[in-house]
Amino acid sequence: MGNLRLLFNKPMKIFWVLGVVFVLISRKRVDCFEGLNVTEIVYDEQKNGWSNRPLLVGLTLISSAAAKGAVCLDGSLPGYHLHRGFGSGANSWLVQLEGGGWCDTIRNCVYRKKTRHGSSKYMEKFIPFSGLLSNKRSENPDFYNWNRVKIRYCDGGSFSGDSQHKGAQLYFRGQRIYSAAMEELKSLGMRHANQALLSGCSAGGVASVLHCDEFRALFPGHTRVKCLSDAGLFLDAVDVAGQRTMRKLFGNVVRLQAVGPHLPRSCTSRLNPIMCFFPHRLIADVKTPLFLVNAAYDSWQIQASLAPASADPHGNWYGCKLNNAHCSAPQIRFLQGFRGQMLGAIRRFGKFRKNGYFINSCFSHGQTERQDTWFAAGSPHIGNKGIAQSVGNWYFDRAETKIIDCPYPCDKTCHNLVFAHL
Repeated sequence: MGNLRLLFNKPMKIFWVLGVVFVLISRKRVDCFEGLNVTEIVYDEQKNGWSNRPLLVGLTLISSAAAKGAVCLDGSLPGYHLHRGFGSGANSWLVQLEGGGWCDTIRNCVYRKKTRHGSSKYMEKFIPFSGLLSNKRSENPDFYNWNRVKIRYCDGGSFSGDSQHKGAQLYFRGQRIYSAAMEELKSLGMRHANQALLSGCSAGGVASVLHCDEFRALFPGHTRVKCLSDAGLFLDAVDVAGQRTMRKLFGNVVRLQAVGPHLPRSCTSRLNPIMCFFPHRLIADVKTPLFLVNAAYDSWQIQASLAPASADPHGNWYGCKLNNAHCSAPQIRFLQGFRGQMLGAIRRFGKFRKNGYFINSCFSHGQTERQDTWFAAGSPHIGNKGIAQSVGNWYFDRAETKIIDCPYPCDKTCHNLVFAHL
């Protein structure tokens, strides 16, 4: 579809390249938006209202990982970025699993291993921490002084596979990377945490669901442990051509990377493992408290799952995908149906008091890593509740938090993604 310029309805500029949405906020990659191939663009925080640059945090490679076979796609060491907590948060840990799409074929994975999502050789030495990872109370009121960690994503399978392809020299070791990273963090003090939160966005949001109960098991029973999945509620939905594009993608990932044995038995004991890679089939059975942040009209799913070019050869959805204001009445009805499926998918999950969610009616994808959507003047709200406040209320048991927005176009606080020709 060519190179496109991506704009927000709120004042923000980013790019959409090769059918993949990608954002940088305050010189930060927002990996929720990534698919397979991306071009990095810098966001000008001065122009768009932020004068404070975010904290830059250095990369640490896990030296013990090689002996465990816990390596990136190309065989290099995995890594993480850690900023130590302080004050009242010195013994609290927030662990974020990086997102960035999946690779589902040998060809895609060979390409990916020459990028930062397949090799630590290409990872930035420093990355900015903002949004949920910010170290400023004014930007992140509940978690700013915790130990905050971002585990880099370099396996292409949501930290869940365990296989390899010798001919292509590919290592699918996501499960081992996750385990090696947890062991490393425990040795750095996480084993003594009095409270912990596992989070992730997009592909990382899938991983935070898959590993939630596993994460809980790392700590003694008295530790407060919960999980957060942002933009991870990928649905097994029918696309505009009547096919299931997302099921095909996830099926390829599960088979290629031997994900099946590492999926929750609560699901695989009754369903095909491919079905169990979809978080909506897992969330109600997760024992650990879990919070979902998701846009009801998830931009990534609209672009890549509901109306991909393969399902829309005549481009009938092209204008609608560029700008939700250009969607026809039948197209809006289709998207309202998708929202209905999302709300149906969380119905049983929501019956448990321990769980929570914030489902807003925005055309967006990933809202916890971006400062403008996490906690800032003009950030998205449902009623009088923003995302950061909602997550904090749920985590600290200040209030039961299950918030669903009214249908599009009622929400005027959305930071919708709008696409325009260069």
